[in-house]
Amino acid sequence: MDIRRRTVLRLGVAAGAAAAPAGGGHAQQAEGFPERAVRYIVPFPPGGLTDIMARIVGQRLSEIWGRPVVVDNRPGGNALLGPDIAAKAPPDGHTLLAITMTHAVNASLFPNAPFDLLRDFAPVSVLGLLPLVVTVNANSPWRTLEELTRAVRTERLSGGSSPNGSPPHLGLELLRRHAGARENLVHVPYRGGAPAVTDLVAGTLDLMVCNLPECIAQYQAGRLRPLAVTAERRHRLLPDVPTVRELGAPGLEITNWTAMMTNAAVPAAIRARLERDTLAALRDPEVLRKAEEGGFDVLAWDSARSQAFLRSEVERWRALIAEAGIRPG
Repeated sequence: MDIRRRTVLRLGVAAGAAAAPAGGGHAQQAEGFPERAVRYIVPFPPGGLTDIMARIVGQRLSEIWGRPVVVDNRPGGNALLGPDIAAKAPPDGHTLLAITMTHAVNASLFPNAPFDLLRDFAPVSVLGLLPLVVTVNANSPWRTLEELTRAVRTERLSGGSSPNGSPPHLGLELLRRHAGARENLVHVPYRGGAPAVTDLVAGTLDLMVCNLPECIAQYQAGRLRPLAVTAERRHRLLPDVPTVRELGAPGLEITNWTAMMTNAAVPAAIRARLERDTLAALRDPEVLRKAEEGGFDVLAWDSARSQAFLRSEVERWRALIAEAGIRPG
């Protein structure tokens, strides 16, 4: 991250913290929070991007609060199981929920889910975002995006991802469109990104459009080969890997994000405390360092900005889901 970007980030985080609800009454009402360990539900297996960021932020919050923040991985049901558990938990602030773009997509894929993302949950903060990377096994014959695209047009390949409707799945769908050969690229859904990466390393899969934090260690170890970054600009951890726009494929651009939520029925004073302390955690230099090393750009948006963003994301992906005919797996 360059100096200008880092400066903007720190100013934005500080502004978000200043915008957090404050006041003596709120402070008194939330003074005893948390009273016990806080459960942080992650609807994916360990090792994925959501899990990585939750553990980084959760560790710092545990230090701020003097109470454990316990990450509880609850994959399953196209990432619906974790939110369902969180929605049914007592609305006292002691249960947090990690979400990604997957959940904004799920709002369209699963209109009859037992919870409503925008009604039943309140955002604490959109924590950070990151690009995806078109990725193949290091031993594969494809060394460029163009070569892989030709292979998709002429061969039957398998592409892995976390559940249907996840950003890696939508990335595969965009690649299918780019190649103009939808039937040749077979989608293989997993309960999370980490097990899909394991199979890509083993050679069971041909390719992924991978969340960067889930693949970065494998790039560094030489087991996987990154072909293109799906963001507007090259990523600091992969400076030699071109963007899809550079390669003449801007239609492949897609960016993932992760956010912290709590039950919408949690008292406002406690939600304000959660927001204030989470933004403080994200300003911590060690948290910033770990997040950036994992591939994240830290956003640390306040709850109001996060709520507006989540609403826009639900609407943004609704159209693609309908157009591409994506259905639950």
